[in-house]
Amino acid sequence: FIKQMDVTLAGQAVIQLNHLIDKMEGVDLIVINKIKKTINHELDWKIEQQTIDTNISGFTALAMTATNYFIKQQGGHLVAISSINALRGSDLAPAYAASKAYISSYMQGLRKKAAKLKLPVYFTDVKPGFIDTDMAKGKGLFWVAPPNKAAAQIVKAISQKRRDVYITKRWRLVAWLIKWLPEWLYHKL
Repeated sequence: FIKQMDVTLAGQAVIQLNHLIDKMEGVDLIVINKIKKTINHELDWKIEQQTIDTNISGFTALAMTATNYFIKQQGGHLVAISSINALRGSDLAPAYAASKAYISSYMQGLRKKAAKLKLPVYFTDVKPGFIDTDMAKGKGLFWVAPPNKAAAQIVKAISQKRRDVYITKRWRLVAWLIKWLPEWLYHKL
């Protein structure tokens, strides 16, 4: 089953997701992987707005719809692809890093809601580092993972119903360092 949707038109995307779920006669797993990352040296509002419309508004509409569906169904699994960038702000792509932090926080809120309802609805937040795709280009990249390795680790995390997972596994160390790095030192990077 294939359904193309423009997540920046959130209302239409919700209708299309519901239509797809009906056409498939139900689902147990929904993966939301929307990426809008544009380097924004000049802090151009149009660039930031596109990122916000895609990564925040579009994500929220689909995640909310999926969660409501899983609550009604009394079970399911929502997976969101955020980013290692969710951990700290970015000078090159401020809205992108902020939107990925939003995704992680929103997933945590949905997880808490399902826990209070005592329902078997699971939420996995996947935080990839660099994966060898068109998006991961540039100088100074390290620990760039081949797509098949990243995909295998994501599938394993989903099957284990992990809450948070760093892809590849070694990015957990980077995440720890990023979280605890003093701000004055972080600004020098």
